[in-house]
Amino acid sequence: MDAGLKREIEAKVHEGARLSRADGEALYASDDLAWLGGLAHEVRTRKNGDRTFFNVNRHLNLTNVCSASCAYCSFQRKPGESDAYTMRIEEAVRLAKEMEPAGITELHIVNGLHPTLPWRYYPRSLRELGKALPGVALKAFTATEIHWFEKISGLPADEILDELIDAGLESLTGGGAEIFDWEVRQHIVGHETHWEDWSRIHRLAHAKGLRTPCTMLYGHVEEPRHRVDHVLRLRELQDETGGFAVFIPLRFQHDSVGDPRNRLMGQPMATGAEALKTFAVSRLLFDNVDHIKCFWVMHGLTTAQLALNFGADDLDGSVVEYKITHDADGFGTPTTMTRDDLLGVIRDAGFRPVERDTRYRVVRTYDGPDSTRRDKPVAIDA
Repeated sequence: MDAGLKREIEAKVHEGARLSRADGEALYASDDLAWLGGLAHEVRTRKNGDRTFFNVNRHLNLTNVCSASCAYCSFQRKPGESDAYTMRIEEAVRLAKEMEPAGITELHIVNGLHPTLPWRYYPRSLRELGKALPGVALKAFTATEIHWFEKISGLPADEILDELIDAGLESLTGGGAEIFDWEVRQHIVGHETHWEDWSRIHRLAHAKGLRTPCTMLYGHVEEPRHRVDHVLRLRELQDETGGFAVFIPLRFQHDSVGDPRNRLMGQPMATGAEALKTFAVSRLLFDNVDHIKCFWVMHGLTTAQLALNFGADDLDGSVVEYKITHDADGFGTPTTMTRDDLLGVIRDAGFRPVERDTRYRVVRTYDGPDSTRRDKPVAIDA
């Protein structure tokens, strides 16, 4: 990067000024990863100090049957396939109740776009889960699912969201975003929900008082300029609504068994360095969202810890079961993390753990790293 431009970007960051599209593209072009991390960490510290957030949650996928055939997805199944499933609501309740002794505070529910499952199944599921687990936040459905509910029910998203909120919905999930630019999107997405409908549905959700996450799937066929465009679209919508609680960069996972459903297998997956750059640039560009999350399942625990020094301040939660991409890249990450596991990972990275709820209200602040811990090697006499 030109030294003058480097100084100009540094000055903007120090002053808290907004970075431009050109700045974002220049940051991605920089090979000075330590410099990027330092700038992002400055912003992270300004917003959140030494705190790293997490929650105790469970991911739940009610069905993997899906009418779409997205190029990046190994999760979807067509009706009649041997491993296609749709849970009875009683089964979903049983699985969710298993986490009750761990102090679960959130259920994260994402599903396939089932071609024949009736719309009423979804609000009924929320009502039954809410009855079984009172006080547990229901974070459910992508904007793509809400758009699908419009199609199968004949109702507008406004009415669908009202009914889901009445059934207990506290937040949408952030999925379905992938990369918004049509140049990329037409090659990877197999459903009809694109930027116009994705943004429309989150705008409606925000108007109804929901705070939602937003995401970006990176490391497949997109270029850095598409990542910058993606973040700037979300930043502009955030200027309008203020409803995004967190931004989550999601690393595209190569399927370790070569599932033919996953058709984006022709290039290597984004490296750890590219992941850290993506977190740093996202933190620097997305100045009006408080939190950047590193979903540890999709990055591995080591990269997730490093990401806390590159702008991220949230590690998601206990997860329990993540069927969509878990361990596709062979990191060997666990299927679940307990509260104590998360405390250890955060402290080991040098940060103070803060347990939160779905709306980022603090549940409990824990002690930070052991102040007597040796961070430097001890000299050994010869």
